Amino acid sequence: MEPETARRTATGSETLPEELADTLVRIQRLIRRRLRDGMTVPRLRGAEVELLRLVESRPGIGISDAARALHLASNSVSTLVNQLVRAGFLLRETDPADRRAARLRLTEAAEKRLADWQRRRADLVGRHVSRLDETDREALRAALPALHKLAAGLHEEAGDG
Repeated sequence: MEPETARRTATGSETLPEELADTLVRIQRLIRRRLRDGMTVPRLRGAEVELLRLVESRPGIGISDAARALHLASNSVSTLVNQLVRAGFLLRETDPADRRAARLRLTEAAEKRLADWQRRRADLVGRHVSRLDETDREALRAALPALHKLAAGLHEEAGDG
């Protein structure tokens, strides 16, 4: 039996972790691709968007804290910060309590870009969810609490508790 066939014929509990991870990755990849379609501005890489979203949710965050939250090395976040500062999306301010530390804030351009991205993403996903029948939409609604718990568990395991 082919590995794919064997995997599909196994019980649901045996394939659930793999199928769930594969499906979530595929959905995320497709959303990113669809959101890039028709863009007239240079696209932001995934890590750049993640950093901007983090700064949006935690204005004034420092580079070390951002690195921990994103599970990246501090020097990688510093590189992202430098790129986003040059692109006009981030402001790096000196921390008044520690002149050696930087505090990050979004620029107005970044706020507009993120708002547009979030609106387009909600429209895209909303359009496709609305095409599902009510049973499937309810199944997605019902799965959200479990998916939130799964994300929290992964987050805690990564040491961000």
